[in-house]
Amino acid sequence: MTHPPAARALLASALSVTALLATAGCAVDDEPRPRWFSASASASGASPAVEQPAGSGAALTEAQAQAALVTEADLGEPWEPTRGARTWRDGLLKATTEDRDCQLLLDALYTEEPFGAPKGPQATSALDDGDTDAQLRYRVAAHPAADVDRTLDWMRSLPGRCGQFTATTTRGIVQGVEVRDLPLPPVGDARHALRVTLAGETEDGELTYLTMDLAAVRVGEEAITLTNAGLDEVDAEVTQQAAQLGSQRLAEIRRQGKAQI
Repeated sequence: MTHPPAARALLASALSVTALLATAGCAVDDEPRPRWFSASASASGASPAVEQPAGSGAALTEAQAQAALVTEADLGEPWEPTRGARTWRDGLLKATTEDRDCQLLLDALYTEEPFGAPKGPQATSALDDGDTDAQLRYRVAAHPAADVDRTLDWMRSLPGRCGQFTATTTRGIVQGVEVRDLPLPPVGDARHALRVTLAGETEDGELTYLTMDLAAVRVGEEAITLTNAGLDEVDAEVTQQAAQLGSQRLAEIRRQGKAQI
């Protein structure tokens, strides 16, 4: 497994949060485009031209939620159905920190449910990148719009509240954590995304550098939750384009109203 130079710099500085901020990762704009990326799709974080709301109406059925998913057919190679959860999920994401908001973020990353457990129809797809071992999880579920918007406001506050902190895993390994905003295309009725990096080392002294994108979009009374994470390259444009494609698909299914699926 390869690790970016930033991870080695972090560990050389004893996981200093200051070093983490100075050295962790490259800018999103500098990352290579995925194979399936379409240059015609906007990746801007600006949101003055937000899509028209999909309109109110009954919540989606489970079949409609399933039809609204982003799958390996949309992403193309090297994406494929997941072979199972990666060991880094329990090893690195199951961690504690003193600040309440930062702990809530760690919990949301681990459960991949920033809005809590869905109370209505839902559907989930889980995919693996065969080249980098990144994992992508995409969920469509019904949540009250006011609750979703409150959670999105909380997510927007996290780079200021938890921009840099340390977290300790269940095995006592200390990690340096950085949280920053990740721009999303202007889709849905409300949206936000974060890029979180966790740098540390195993008990055997092996460097670990986990990157995890957490994106959420509200489309009417439904919410899209998307995570894209891995120990190697995690392409931000995969996160951005999956959020855009999925939001447009969900909005169209909502517009179909009572169409049979």
